[in-house]
Amino acid sequence: MKQKPVVFSLIREQSTFMTAIMSVLTFLSVLTLGIALMIGTGAVRMNTAWDLVATIQTNDTNNVQKIRDVLNDNKKVIKSTNEISTSQIKDLMSPWLSTNISLEKYLPKVWEVEFQTATDLKTVQTQITPYAKFLTHKNALSTPIRAGWYLIAICVLVLLVALGSITTCITYIAHNTAMLHKRELEILNQIGASDSFVAHQMQIIVARICTRATVFGFVIALPFLFLIMAASHSARVGLMATIGLNVFGWTLLCMLPILITIFATYITKHTTKKILQNS
Repeated sequence: MKQKPVVFSLIREQSTFMTAIMSVLTFLSVLTLGIALMIGTGAVRMNTAWDLVATIQTNDTNNVQKIRDVLNDNKKVIKSTNEISTSQIKDLMSPWLSTNISLEKYLPKVWEVEFQTATDLKTVQTQITPYAKFLTHKNALSTPIRAGWYLIAICVLVLLVALGSITTCITYIAHNTAMLHKRELEILNQIGASDSFVAHQMQIIVARICTRATVFGFVIALPFLFLIMAASHSARVGLMATIGLNVFGWTLLCMLPILITIFATYITKHTTKKILQNS
């Protein structure tokens, strides 16, 4: 099947400008969306990993046996229990304290407990609270997780700015092209060409440029995403250690260049029609 020729095209400077701008905006869009998805995945993983874990702490030696009794009575609802020894606590605190200080009288007794369900956690918490501090890991990690969601909001804002810039770029190119090809458009109008036909011609041009530019921007953004993930995995704890991309995240990232191209051609169609109707 023979392809229909494009009636007019962008001049070289326009094409180069648009390709460069679309490549940069696609790069920013893929990078910000990738970072947002990685942080979101990390926040979800942290919630899942620590949602049912709590630390029990007491400085009163008279309550140690009472706490053990409560834990023994609730073995069926407890997934695992780790009673941290005094020597382990001393090892954890040793970097900040002198080795000559005797800590045994001041160190708390600590248990790390993982429960079967959230209801089980609350039930045991009620029984333990009179004898010791009951600290849920979910509450302890709420600050870094909240900071992660703030970072996601910032990434989404940057993504919206990039999409707004794409809209501005397409509008400028369509208006500029209409001015440059004013004579051709007048001829097309005289022979009965509809506004939809002219808009379709512009859509073909923009789609070709956007396809090249978005693929290029996507390929350039990938090494940066891999670098961020590699750097984050070197962290042993915290939100950084849990960030990553799952299948849904990679699928959404791969679809982004296609969505940007579709979005650009849609903006081109409506912008061109509006320019032609006002000319």
